[in-house]
Amino acid sequence: MNILDGAMVAMGTRRAQRVLALATLAALAATAVAGLYVVPPDVEQGDVQRLMYVHVPAAWLAFLSFGVVSLASLAYLRTGRIRWDRVAVASAEIGVLFCTLTIVLGSLWGRPVWGAWWTWDPRLTTTVVLLLVYVAYLSLRRVADSAARRAQWSAVVGVVGFVDVPIVHMSVVWWRSLHQEATVLRPGAPTMDTSMLATLLLGVLAFSLAYTYLMTVRLRVGRLEDHAAGTVMSRPAPRAGVPRRPGPVVVGGTVARTAGRAGGLDA
Repeated sequence: MNILDGAMVAMGTRRAQRVLALATLAALAATAVAGLYVVPPDVEQGDVQRLMYVHVPAAWLAFLSFGVVSLASLAYLRTGRIRWDRVAVASAEIGVLFCTLTIVLGSLWGRPVWGAWWTWDPRLTTTVVLLLVYVAYLSLRRVADSAARRAQWSAVVGVVGFVDVPIVHMSVVWWRSLHQEATVLRPGAPTMDTSMLATLLLGVLAFSLAYTYLMTVRLRVGRLEDHAAGTVMSRPAPRAGVPRRPGPVVVGGTVARTAGRAGGLDA
């Protein structure tokens, strides 16, 4: 835990974030050049297959993000340390981003290949369920009435929700699907051209760097939010002002003092 804590602090510095940002941009640019100009088009699908070099990495990083949510949620349930809740929610937000990107890119790829933007394919359906689970995770955090209860409830959802990840991966094996079976994460050697595999792995590296950069930024924002909330809660409540005594009242040129009873005057 101490080593991991030190790594999280080191990666959260502004210098480390600048390095990560530059590395991410360079890797994304290299992936774009390789995917568009270096790798040949697919024999059957043509140029539209080039979407694979961003679609597949986005899906893998969504799985990774939700895996981090599950592990951080387990760590919070075991230790009760709020930093693990902070890691979980940061990774959940990024995972929802990558999962949404996966579905959008898949629709763009499916339209010319399948002839439809959407179909209730097993993998598509289970992926949408996965997205909804973690959208519900983020929504649940807004309805809890205390920080401890919010962290505990969302941690349970974060652990249970990860069950859908292997279901998404195995859906093409368990049910009839328009998606092809796995060509990389499978028993045996990958069934893919070497240059295509290298470009795909480059895309995975680029998206992994993007995930790491977004995590460092989101964790820094989370620490600032917690600090601001703690500062507000530690401030003493303002005291009610002391009521001022009523002043003299002039009646018919005579100065009179208001009595405690309405309408009473002292001469």
